[in-house]
Order: sequence, then C-alpha cells, then structure tokens
Amino acid sequence: MVEAFCQYRKPARFDDLLEVELTVEELKEKSLKLGFNISKKENAELLATGYLMVVTADENTGKATPIPKEIVDKLKPFSKQIL
Repeated sequence: MVEAFCQYRKPARFDDLLEVELTVEELKEKSLKLGFNISKKENAELLATGYLMVVTADENTGKATPIPKEIVDKLKPFSKQIL
C-alpha cells in the first residue's frame, strides 16, 4: 500500500455492527485504487469514506511489477475506470 485516506464523518461505537462497501475505483497496469464506505448496518448511516492505493511489487527487489493477468481479469468487471 502506498497511500491511504479516510474521512471520518460520524463515530462508531464498540458494539455497532458495521458494513464495509469496497469498490475498485481505478485499475492500472501496476496499481489499483480501492474506494470504501463504512456504515452502520442497522440504519445505513454513513460513518466514513476513503480509499487505498495499492501497488504490486516484486517480493525480491521491491520494485513495482504488473498486476498478474488472472487478478486483472477478476477485477475488471468491478472496475469503474481502467487505465
């Protein structure tokens, strides 16, 4: 993960049941941006929104590498923007 952002709108309590909606906002050759909404399950009240920017990397060199085709193929139907 190279970047993370979260905008907190309202607090959650320890015993609240939460629902997390995750979307593929952008799909690039070596990275993807995942957006999320967190809300209370009981009334769908939006508590937080944000995103994560993830880059695939070679485990030996640490350098960015293309996302494997089998993963790209599975993510494409859920992607809002393919770059």
